[in-house]
Amino acid sequence: MKPPSNHPISASNKVLSSVLFGSRWLQVPLYLGLIIAQLVYVVHFMVELEHLVFGTFTLTEEKIMLIVLGLIDVVMISNLLIMVIVGGYETFVSRLNLEGHPDEPEWLSHVNANVLKVKLATAIIGISSIHLLKSFINAPNLTNDVLLWQTVIHTAFIASAISIAYIDRLMTYPGKH
Repeated sequence: MKPPSNHPISASNKVLSSVLFGSRWLQVPLYLGLIIAQLVYVVHFMVELEHLVFGTFTLTEEKIMLIVLGLIDVVMISNLLIMVIVGGYETFVSRLNLEGHPDEPEWLSHVNANVLKVKLATAIIGISSIHLLKSFINAPNLTNDVLLWQTVIHTAFIASAISIAYIDRLMTYPGKH
């Protein structure tokens, strides 16, 4: 039996529900902070690009490759930030109402917490791959222990991403496994 609407338990539950649901807006400053972090990466990108451009005739091929891989790394981290900012906001705070907007990301239309986790794990593997490639190019300047641990950590990222994707698949299609 449902208590009457003027019942104190019903009123306090409604207030509690509103407070709990409204607390999602506390995440907005976090997303704004990530936008500021992305701005820092844009500045870092421009500084590294300046090093590349002004060093065109003096840098070795290896150094150019390391700088370019650093630029790719910054772009991939920036993409990761966009996925977290836009996908997280859309999933946990409020709809962005971008339907029909020509710049709406394709992945945003079907984003949920699980899809976001898989996309983030995949992005982390990409970023880790760039770091590992930079290390292999720079291998003469690194110890074998550093290279080994970076490879082990990269492998752990891959195993984690596969596990997350598998668990997501189990949750999506529970009867087929």
